Order: sequence, then C-alpha cells, then structure tokens
Amino acid sequence: MITLYGIPNCDTVKKSRAWLAERGQAAAFHDFKKHGVPPEALARWMQAAGWDKLLNRRGTTWRQLDAATQAGVVDAASAGALMQAHPSLIKRPVVDWGESITVGFDANDWAGRL
Repeated sequence: MITLYGIPNCDTVKKSRAWLAERGQAAAFHDFKKHGVPPEALARWMQAAGWDKLLNRRGTTWRQLDAATQAGVVDAASAGALMQAHPSLIKRPVVDWGESITVGFDANDWAGRL
C-alpha cells in the first residue's frame, strides 16, 4: 500500500494525488496538519532521502523563520527537530512506496514504480 504524506492544500500534493487516482492507484493520505509527523517515519525518510533533500528551504515557512533558527540547521538532528516542530518545512509529497521513499513529485519516476 502506498502512503502519501503532505498537506491537502499544497498544489504539488493535489497534483500527486490526482496523478495516482488517474492511474487507478490507491494511496492512503496522511495529513501533516491533522495527524502530525510520526517521528519514526521522519527518521526513516531522512535516512532514505537525506535531511537536506527533505527540508524545504524554498517555502514560506522557511522564510518566516528567524536567521538564527535557519543557521541552526546543520545536521540531521537539528533538521529533524525543526521539521517535527514545523511540518510545513518538509518537502512534499513524501511517498512511502513500501520498499522505498520518494520526496517530491516526479511523474517519470513514479510511472516506473507502478
């Protein structure tokens, strides 16, 4: 079973969910805003994808952080704590394909996984 993690009003998450549905692929949806980020899942994602790829430094949430907080992100532990506190900092969607994890939407990659 595929699990897609994200925020429902995120355009990339909407596009990702629609893409999967158009191909008849069922996927459970985990809403960061309603259900939070499971700490064990975040640790697995950081191990699989790397904390630097998972941390969205281009979004509004990152830009709203003060410079000291931004500068304090130097390793997996500091990034993980910040993403746990601010789930919107996680690049979306995170997809658990069962045997692997992907971050972001990539139609070509996803087609190869189905």
